[in-house]
Amino acid sequence: MDLDAVRTFVAIAGAGRFGDAAAELSITQQAVSKRVAAMEKDLGVRLFTRTARGAELTVDGQALLPHARDLLRAEARAVASVRPGRRALRVDVIGRRLAPAGLLRDFHRAHPEVELDVVTLFDAGAAFDAIRSGTVDASIRAVGAPGGQLPDDLAAARAYDEPIQLLAGPYHALADAGAVAPAELARHRIWMPGIVPGTEWAAYYDALAAAFGLTIEVTGSDFGAEPLLDTLAASRSLATFVGERTILSWPDGGGLRRIALRDPAPGYPHSLVWHRDNPHPALAALRDHLCAGRYGHSGPGAPGAWTPDWARLQEPGVKRR
Repeated sequence: MDLDAVRTFVAIAGAGRFGDAAAELSITQQAVSKRVAAMEKDLGVRLFTRTARGAELTVDGQALLPHARDLLRAEARAVASVRPGRRALRVDVIGRRLAPAGLLRDFHRAHPEVELDVVTLFDAGAAFDAIRSGTVDASIRAVGAPGGQLPDDLAAARAYDEPIQLLAGPYHALADAGAVAPAELARHRIWMPGIVPGTEWAAYYDALAAAFGLTIEVTGSDFGAEPLLDTLAASRSLATFVGERTILSWPDGGGLRRIALRDPAPGYPHSLVWHRDNPHPALAALRDHLCAGRYGHSGPGAPGAWTPDWARLQEPGVKRR
């Protein structure tokens, strides 16, 4: 239906006069009459009866009125869904149990007025494509990995270098260690069957393994987090890496241990990525919250910390050399 005609019909029903409706809509009375006549012709019924007091709804007009109001409310909702500042801010994270999702939860607690739509895309390449096409407003990803450089029309700023921990079962040789150095893990089996070659997280763990002489096993079927934890809980030799803020569903009585890595402490570099021309006002609030240093980031070469060479601090306008 012609929504301008529907709007005119509702205005006349509310005002009771064609002239008053014309004034409300800032159009001529002749235009009001033409819209109503066209609507009545399309529907094949009379909607108003003209009287000395103005215009009264016919039985058919009374039947149409609640549906016409519903149409206008649907129109308003449709417009609001895509209007900057009214629609939800759509942000991509690598997983809902991982640190980026936790960062968004922190932001939502600080800014409950901002509606968020959280999605999970496969890797940084898919996230960058979605930001450029407007499918998402922002993403929290590791930026600068080989093969995954930031396109020129996107900007990024480092939000958080998440400490990496060793996760092992109660029978593992390092189960009672308070902390270990990455180099000490060279003789231990690190098992990460969920790593997918070509992704930014694969690039990170490849760099970590190369830096400290580690062997990270990726063989075997990836059945998800829970089967992996079950295997670790019963193993004397297998361990894996997890982020400090990763949410785990620990098996009952499994006794899994999170063991800190020190000297140096590896950090996974989470950056906020967005399109330079995105006008959504909530994007600025998210950027201010995540990238103002509240979570801290080490940056390559910081004392006591380690990140890959490609993961240097990203700021708007800074390009990887």
